[in-house]
Amino acid sequence: MASKSKVAGQLKFPLIDQSRELRIGDLFKKQTERYFTVPDYITNNLKHQLRNYQAEALFNLNWTQKNDQVNQHYRHLMFNMATGSGKTDLMAGITLYMYGEFGYQNFMFVANSNAVVTKTRDNFINDASTKYLFKAPLIVNGCRIEIQVVSRFPLHPDKDVIYFKLTTIQSLANELGMTRENGLTYDDLAKRRIVVLADEAHHLNANTKAEKQDEHSWETLLDNVRNANPDNRQFEFTATIDVDKEEVYEKYKNKIIYKYELNQFMNDGFSKNVYRLESNNDDKTKMMNAVLLSQYRKRVAKDHGIANFKPVILFKSNFVKKSGQARDAFVEKIEALTVTELQQFITDQMEITNSRALSQAYQYWLEQDFSETVAELKRDFQRQTIINVNDTDKEGVLGDSNDFDNLNTLEDPNNPFRVIFAVAKLTEGWDVLNLFDIVRLGEQPVTEKQTNREAQLIGRGARYYPFKYHGEQSFVRRFDQQDKELSLLESLYYHTTNDVKYITNLHESFNRMNLVSESDNNDDYAIYTATVKPAFKRTRTYKYGNLYHNQLEDVPAEEYNNIGSYGVSGNEITVDMNSSTRERYFDAEAKENDSELRLIANFDSRNDQRLINKAIARDPFFRFNTIKKYVPVISSMAEFLHNKEWLGNLSIRANVAINSPSLTMEDRCQGVQKALAKIAKSLQNNYQRQRGTNRFEPIKISEVIQDYQKRISQNKTGTTTDIRPLEMTKKKWYVYDEAVVDGLERKFINMIGVFIDENHLQEKYIQVYLLRNEETLGKLKLYEYQPNTEVRHYQGYMPDFILYVGNDDFQYQIYTEPKGGRYLTQDSWKQDLLENLDPDKIKIIGEDDRIRLLGVKFFTQTNESDDAFGTMNELKQKLHLDVKNCT
Repeated sequence: MASKSKVAGQLKFPLIDQSRELRIGDLFKKQTERYFTVPDYITNNLKHQLRNYQAEALFNLNWTQKNDQVNQHYRHLMFNMATGSGKTDLMAGITLYMYGEFGYQNFMFVANSNAVVTKTRDNFINDASTKYLFKAPLIVNGCRIEIQVVSRFPLHPDKDVIYFKLTTIQSLANELGMTRENGLTYDDLAKRRIVVLADEAHHLNANTKAEKQDEHSWETLLDNVRNANPDNRQFEFTATIDVDKEEVYEKYKNKIIYKYELNQFMNDGFSKNVYRLESNNDDKTKMMNAVLLSQYRKRVAKDHGIANFKPVILFKSNFVKKSGQARDAFVEKIEALTVTELQQFITDQMEITNSRALSQAYQYWLEQDFSETVAELKRDFQRQTIINVNDTDKEGVLGDSNDFDNLNTLEDPNNPFRVIFAVAKLTEGWDVLNLFDIVRLGEQPVTEKQTNREAQLIGRGARYYPFKYHGEQSFVRRFDQQDKELSLLESLYYHTTNDVKYITNLHESFNRMNLVSESDNNDDYAIYTATVKPAFKRTRTYKYGNLYHNQLEDVPAEEYNNIGSYGVSGNEITVDMNSSTRERYFDAEAKENDSELRLIANFDSRNDQRLINKAIARDPFFRFNTIKKYVPVISSMAEFLHNKEWLGNLSIRANVAINSPSLTMEDRCQGVQKALAKIAKSLQNNYQRQRGTNRFEPIKISEVIQDYQKRISQNKTGTTTDIRPLEMTKKKWYVYDEAVVDGLERKFINMIGVFIDENHLQEKYIQVYLLRNEETLGKLKLYEYQPNTEVRHYQGYMPDFILYVGNDDFQYQIYTEPKGGRYLTQDSWKQDLLENLDPDKIKIIGEDDRIRLLGVKFFTQTNESDDAFGTMNELKQKLHLDVKNCT
């Protein structure tokens, strides 16, 4: 096979090189015969003004079609142009050119899917569609031209008519493969001059890629159509052609007449900017962030006098069932949204986000009236503005005519949809312009195939939305360096996961497409990588060893019979109302006397009933018909509020700045609202959940212990803890080359090192490892399985470290975690869970008593020496070492 021709490491395409030389020459020699400007019959008849690169593509086509060797070399050409760059506009221009210059009247549009054909029918035929590409009336060389759609080209065409046959390649193959009345035949093709416009042509080259040629392939079919008449032309269009494959390059190196790749398209300003929002947030958090960012974008447009600006969100799942569940969860979330919940969400997210755009949105919403905001979100994101379109592998989402109309008219002011739930394939044939947020939901594959699809979707969503600003409409970005708010109207945000392998694959997919994207951050950050040591990967422990997590079971509905079964204390809830400004030295610890607790309300106090009723009236979640969905055993709101099994014993206290003035009635009411918001969240999140059992099953160590990355803000004034890498290559007992940890975790790791050395563990045991259960990987979670308190916790818990000690016939696995003082109270249940890891209380599936799962109390920072002493003492007890030596 011939080798690829390359210039400076790049593939060489002779037609592009020749046309570029001619075009440059003609800039200086306009009197030459070759000089070409786009004819008036093209510019005057197209609704959209051709861009410079589209005009260049027509220039290249012109010199090939007017070349003496056209019938030998230039009957079959390809335009390789980026998604969203206006290939269909170029096709419309080429149609007018081939009619105006050479008198071609018969045009056949061919594509791989009905969706693309249907979309193109609106582009070329349906003059009532907003997607129609021509002006009316069509005038070429002084004559009025008509466009007609046909199934079979007429033998005697009418003058001044352009005939279009639009078909899928599958239908064309069937039609030419059998003789039927009014069907197209090769004899018909031989009697007429035809221009074939083949869109998404990368689908039509399977024969070239195959080792064995198939005479019945679509590629061969088009060859036969083109060769039926020596005057026929075949012009192909695609954004993705596999010229890196030798056989495809050899076929197309002398056929590609124009290339305009995605990176050039984006750098020239013809697309939105593309940003990634990478996080490990759950789906509900991603959804709410997308809603707040989208609605902020809509408000920005309105504030700047931009009419009918309707930004759309796409929530993308990997399975139809999951997409339906996500839609239901979204609707429920919006319908149950309260002022208190929204305020708390924004406040919490503001503290932890590294996104410039989200910070901008949060700050804006914090300054708005929350009651108005909640009402607006409920209105704009109600059920009627949400569409769930789940596609098939064959047709894609646009194969359904109703979905096609809804999705291809999203920019229309009368189209109500703001949110789309879909699975995977909103790609070819979808010309949406006002898509501004794409949210990746759920657990999805991280394969190259998956990320290639996502990159194509992002490329399609990056199409620029040409809105009017100060009365002027632009088709290129205007605000890159000028206005942070307005630049949001020219940016697409892809909300995705922070999984290392996934991000790596996505970058590779972007690179293959030449898609330019950036991570959206407020400040500089460093990416630290922890790699599993090769020596550990060679051990039997890594290859064949297991860790253990407990199995889950559904919680029976009848067990939701008190407030504790939802994870809520029925005795006391504390809310934070400390608004004081604190000044500290940069490494000072928090002091206990900065704040104090004050009683706000008792649910069993008659004096507080008016206050409580007022707070409840402000939150629509606390209506009986809503509460009943999550607490089916209650018979009335009075029972829920006053029965001691529910809120009857509840006290609400506020954490306030010390020496602050007395709380007003309104302050107290807001405090009760905050407590109610916590309760509502627990009811929603914990009803019909799964809980842990005392049955533990294995998970391979190699699945839990994997390379990972952490992105750490470098903003020294931020709230980020002191996370940095600790070099661990010489510590045989630590399985990663680096420990990417904060200060307390460094102290803990150092303490473990001292404990291993002082007790000679590496001499006593073959296997001595400290395993990092990294939260960004999220592989190993434990669940509360023994209700030793009245409050249940259904969320998973990931202990930070596991001390793995053993020989071939016996193993200890001790789960432990360093814990900062500010989290000790709220995470006390996690410590209880660790202490309950007792071999006598659990059953390990498929194992006997050779495996002992154990836990120790938190390693805290209240008193470093005492904590180290206490933890080492407890470890000695668990490992049955001589405790006396510890002193």
